[in-house]
Amino acid sequence: MNHKLQCELISSESVADLTDTLSELIRASGFTPDLVVAVSRGGFTPARLLCDVLGLFNLTSIRIKHYRQAATKERAATVQYPMSIPVCGLRVLVVDDVNDTGDTLRVARAHLETLGPVEIRTAVLHEKVTSPIRADYAAAVINEWRWLIYPWAVVEDVGGFLRSMQPPPADAAEASARLSSDYGLTLSEPRVARLLRLNALIDSA
Repeated sequence: MNHKLQCELISSESVADLTDTLSELIRASGFTPDLVVAVSRGGFTPARLLCDVLGLFNLTSIRIKHYRQAATKERAATVQYPMSIPVCGLRVLVVDDVNDTGDTLRVARAHLETLGPVEIRTAVLHEKVTSPIRADYAAAVINEWRWLIYPWAVVEDVGGFLRSMQPPPADAAEASARLSSDYGLTLSEPRVARLLRLNALIDSA
């Protein structure tokens, strides 16, 4: 079946397993970061979970604007909210959910390098082989390109798919069927109904 955009839903259980794998890779390398920097917004949850399993407490974030919605990019990745605390002389670990094009990691590293850290390393849950830039640590590699939807992005990504459907689906059953045919996504009707309700609330705000 040909889809408009081939997608994969990542479960919370998979995220936990990937985080454990990532922590093992970091420990095995001998790298002990002084500070973990989450790339907002996708890196928030992975960075927090990684801090927990590594026993780290110094966590902050930067915001890099790239995707407006699922697989729809801005012209270029840019730092929207820069680092707000000093990192000079620190070992820094930058964490994001996925390394898709490499642009986000490249921009994050370039921004942090101007602030004088002693070392910067990058870590992601998934890395796509199509990315020309490699993370220092990747829990899993995606060989066949597809759009990954993490638990924290379901409302944004799947909700966006539903909002863009023309004509709009008549009900949750039709919406579920079109998500399957257009994106390869399998979601229960109650879950889709919730997303449709949330879309209505967001659109009316």
